[in-house]
Amino acid sequence: MIPYNAIKPYLFKFQPENAHHIAEFVLRLPNLCQLPFNFFLESHFISDDVLTQELFGRKFYNPVGLGAGFDKNATMIRGMQILGFGFTEIGTVTPLPQPGNPKPRMWRHPEQESIQNAMGFNNEGLLKVQKRLKQLYPFSTPIGVNIGKNKVTPENEAINDYTKLIQTLHELGDYLVINISSPNTPGLRDLQNEEFIAKLFEEAKKITDKPILLKIAPDMSVEDAVSLTKMAVEKGADGIIATNTTIDYSLVPNPADKGGLSGAVLKEKSFEIFEAIAKELYGKTTLISVGGIDSAKEAYRRIRAGASLVQILSGLIFHGPDMIMNINKELIELIKADGFSNITEAIGADRK
Repeated sequence: MIPYNAIKPYLFKFQPENAHHIAEFVLRLPNLCQLPFNFFLESHFISDDVLTQELFGRKFYNPVGLGAGFDKNATMIRGMQILGFGFTEIGTVTPLPQPGNPKPRMWRHPEQESIQNAMGFNNEGLLKVQKRLKQLYPFSTPIGVNIGKNKVTPENEAINDYTKLIQTLHELGDYLVINISSPNTPGLRDLQNEEFIAKLFEEAKKITDKPILLKIAPDMSVEDAVSLTKMAVEKGADGIIATNTTIDYSLVPNPADKGGLSGAVLKEKSFEIFEAIAKELYGKTTLISVGGIDSAKEAYRRIRAGASLVQILSGLIFHGPDMIMNINKELIELIKADGFSNITEAIGADRK
């Protein structure tokens, strides 16, 4: 394999969204033709008893997953497993196809190892994603399905988009994620209120007993984040994902005036929210941490804080595919160094 650091300068000559399309072209090949990538899979996919745990009725061979936003249309699930991810979260999927926001809508901040995106839930829509998932599911590693409302759907009708998505996709994934925290759909974050969430989970639980998680933004106050997530769990949420991207543009020099920031600059902001939520909800629900995780050390900090799983997205762009394998290998060492025999003993160690 060609080292990623040798390829990265050439990839970074492309506009970020075009570079993403190149990566997608390569990573969707295993889905399309099931090429014999067995050697690469064996060398990158880390399956070790130390990392294995049962969640959502599925075995997770390692805790490092792909965060939503990269595989929007369920085209790269096999490819992500080959890269070493223990699970993949696809989407965000909306009921109707939508092109997303006008271009340019993605920017790199290389010195800060961060990405700013204003994509706007661009995806091929429910029916195409449904068709692809039917061809794959159940899959050998867990699949999460991240869902959101269409841009044209008024806020007072948003619940209909979510319930339609749940009805159609709940049997084609291992868990579902309610995304009301992206900054790139006008009015979406306004749905981060107790009245909407209570009603949504009440309706969702009538449809399915599949796990449904809530993903929150990092830009609310700690107090509001704790209050909202606590209420969501009381109303039936099976887990919390913290956090989505941030609109705190002070974190990078020369930001665009739209979109959300992810990557290294989000690390502490995301951890602060996650830590506060974990103090309240660890042991009461499943917690997943995402935002600025770019090393085994950072992943382990989230795990000890209460995360059963962690997700990576922007770090993959700056560190390359070996990053997942390296994190998992180093996690095994960190877990053993603390005297634990399995990751479940390390989860929430700082809460005990």
